[in-house]
Amino acid sequence: MFRPAPSSSRRRHRIPYRAAAPALAALLLGALATGPTAHAAAGSDHGRGVRLRVMAYNIQAGAGADHVFDLERQARAIESEHPDLVGLEEVDVDWATRSDYTDEAAWLARRLRMNVFFAPIYDLPPDRAGAPDRRFGVALLSRFPIVRARNLQITRLSTQVPDPVPAPGPGFPEVLVNAHGMPLWVYVTHLDYRAEPSVRQAQVADMDAIMDRRHGRKLLLGDFNAQPDDLELTPLWTRLTDALTVAGQRTTPTWPADVPTKRIDYVTFSPGIRATGAYVPDTLASDHRPVVADLRAF
Repeated sequence: MFRPAPSSSRRRHRIPYRAAAPALAALLLGALATGPTAHAAAGSDHGRGVRLRVMAYNIQAGAGADHVFDLERQARAIESEHPDLVGLEEVDVDWATRSDYTDEAAWLARRLRMNVFFAPIYDLPPDRAGAPDRRFGVALLSRFPIVRARNLQITRLSTQVPDPVPAPGPGFPEVLVNAHGMPLWVYVTHLDYRAEPSVRQAQVADMDAIMDRRHGRKLLLGDFNAQPDDLELTPLWTRLTDALTVAGQRTTPTWPADVPTKRIDYVTFSPGIRATGAYVPDTLASDHRPVVADLRAF
């Protein structure tokens, strides 16, 4: 739910990520193809499926429920669940003193020995001489090779400019990973926090349109800032399944972490994937509790 401090200007540039070797080109071509033949071929060698453990975690820029910055505490919270994929929200990269100007995406990737793609929502000039740009957004950590990744735009209502109006803005990563030879499209999102749902409604429509362009198995992870029965999320449930709902924990709250009252964090998945379990770990390493799901992709 955190809102980064305002700033008067912003810039964008491409964010590097750790990519897989060119030998994965055939996988990429198959995943980028369209039509039912390409979809069927993608999983034809996986009769028993690929097992995945997936986490969605809003890390509050590295601060715990006590508002003390301690990224190692969050790394241990992630590490203890042994995930293959982690969707992170509220990630600082050289952002401010609150996170010691840490590149949190790179730090967590090194600490957890995972690949990473960071997708900034905000990309601003530095606030001190000789420093890199200040960035804030979402990220994907992956034990699998990252074949391709893009930072795409959805509707945003900026917290960084005065009198904002809804407009397209970055921070919706589309990441193709190679999960033991199976291509998976993974998306991470952080939807608008405001009580009025119109921006979230637009964001859901934008995400639907983006995901609809890709055939094959998809995961959407993130902080939706809405509860499962809120009307703005209804279009998602026509194409995606909520892992906690399958596990009988549809209303298990995730925020605030110390005394949770709202369910706003999600692991969701498309046809071609099923959930074998899901739960909400009891941790105070952030102001959100993460969601963890055990999945099988066929």
